Amino acid sequence: MLLRGSGTAGLWGWLTLLLVACEARASEITFELPDNAKQCFYEEIVQGTKCTLEFQVITGGHYDVDCRLEGPDGAVLYKEMKKQYDSFTFTASRNGTYKFCFSNEFSTFTHKTVYFDFQVGEDPPLFPSENRASALTQMESACVSIHEALKSVIDYQTHFRLREAQGRSRAEDLNTRVAYWSIGEAIILLVVSIGQVFLLKSFFSDKRTTTTRVGS
Repeated sequence: MLLRGSGTAGLWGWLTLLLVACEARASEITFELPDNAKQCFYEEIVQGTKCTLEFQVITGGHYDVDCRLEGPDGAVLYKEMKKQYDSFTFTASRNGTYKFCFSNEFSTFTHKTVYFDFQVGEDPPLFPSENRASALTQMESACVSIHEALKSVIDYQTHFRLREAQGRSRAEDLNTRVAYWSIGEAIILLVVSIGQVFLLKSFFSDKRTTTTRVGS
């Protein structure tokens, strides 16, 4: 599978945490998308191939990103603005290079971490003999069932990892806000306490001055 990235994200766009390639040409990539940046990926697809694009914003801002998918002729196949996550399935209408881009250009100071899974084609049969006229043996059928169950487990694990990463990011962000709020409250209490001390001292100073004048 050939996957090339380009855009204004620069080196951040190539922070690849996971890349999986197989005969069905599936890729899972997690990358950083800075503010005011756009990152594009390209894939050569044969006509009639079924493809699926799934993405999710893991961290950053309101956890949203713009996504756009274009065909070889520049026709827009998919376009969504400020989406947290989504999945889109299509069948290639012609041979050529398909492009899909993620944009964070609407954000002025918040960078995002984006995960996407792009699958091109379907998984090949586990046994080449599946296309024959004879039925599968009991052992082969059990292997196929186990194979399908393991694929479902992998999908569930991926989604749970994404949810865990997103939850951890939100918890860390909340913890940071609470820490800053606590520091602010401590500073305010300190300023108020010092102000009260000086205010009380001024009262006693005024009383002492008045007593001195009366005695004179």
